[in-house]
Amino acid sequence: MLPMQRGEKIVKRLCSLALPLRYYHPSASTNLVGKFTQSVRRIVQDVKDEGTSSGQTKEEVIETNERLRVVRIRLDGSYDTAKRALVELMCKYTDSKQVRNVFQRYNLLKNMIKPELPTVLPFQDVIKLETQYWTLVDIPRQEKQETVPAFVLRACSIMEKTHKSGEGVKTSARLAEEAETKRERIERLENMTTAQIEAENTQMTNDLYRLLKKYTGLRNLIKVLKEEYNGSKLYPMFPRYTILKDMIKDIMHNPDYMEVCHEVDQA
Repeated sequence: MLPMQRGEKIVKRLCSLALPLRYYHPSASTNLVGKFTQSVRRIVQDVKDEGTSSGQTKEEVIETNERLRVVRIRLDGSYDTAKRALVELMCKYTDSKQVRNVFQRYNLLKNMIKPELPTVLPFQDVIKLETQYWTLVDIPRQEKQETVPAFVLRACSIMEKTHKSGEGVKTSARLAEEAETKRERIERLENMTTAQIEAENTQMTNDLYRLLKKYTGLRNLIKVLKEEYNGSKLYPMFPRYTILKDMIKDIMHNPDYMEVCHEVDQA
C-alpha cells in the first residue's frame, strides 16, 4: 500500500470513530478518551499490517484462526479416541498373559478386537472405530510439493465437511454458551494486530500439523488391524491364535504407537 493511500485510509477510519464523540456530554467519563486513543493506535497498526506476510486482511486472518481452532478441537477428540482404544487394547493383551489356558486366551484375544461384540467406545471395540467415519476421520496424505499450511488447510476442509454423528441436538443454553464463547474469542482477536494474529495462526498451524501426523499414524494402525483381523478368520484356531498375538504385538512395537502410548491423558 502506497504512503498516500495508507494515510487516506487512516483518516477515514479515524473520522468514523470521531463522529460519535460530539454527542457525548463534557462530563462523560474520561475513560472515553483512553478508549479512543487505544482505538487510534489499533487502527494505525492494522493499516500498517495490511498487505504483509500472508497478504490476508484482518478479517481473513481472524476467520483462519477460528477455523484452525475449531478443527483442532475436533481432531483432539478423534486422536484421543484412537489413542485410548489402542492403549486399552495393549492393557488387555498384557492382562491376558496371566491366562494359561490357550482356549480361554484365544477367546480373550478375539474379544479384544472383535467388531460384533456390543461395547462402549472407545475402550473395547477397536475395529468398530474403523467403520465409524464420524469417529475417526480419514486424513489424506500430504503431497510432496504441498506446504505445511496448504496441507493443514486442506485437512481442515475435509474435517469440516465430515458429519460427526452422535452429538445430538444442542440445547438453547448450550448454543447460547457457544455463541458467547465465540464472541469473546473474536473480540480478543479484534484487539490484536494482524501480525499478531498471523503469528498465532502460524503456531496453531504447526501444532495442528504435528497432531495430524500422530493421528494419521494411529488411524492407519486401526485400519490395518481391521484388515488383518478379517483375514485371520480364514485360519483354524491354533494358527489364528498366533496370528492374533502377532497382530497386537506389531502394534505395540510400532513407532507410531510407541510415540504416543506414554502420553498422559488429561481428560
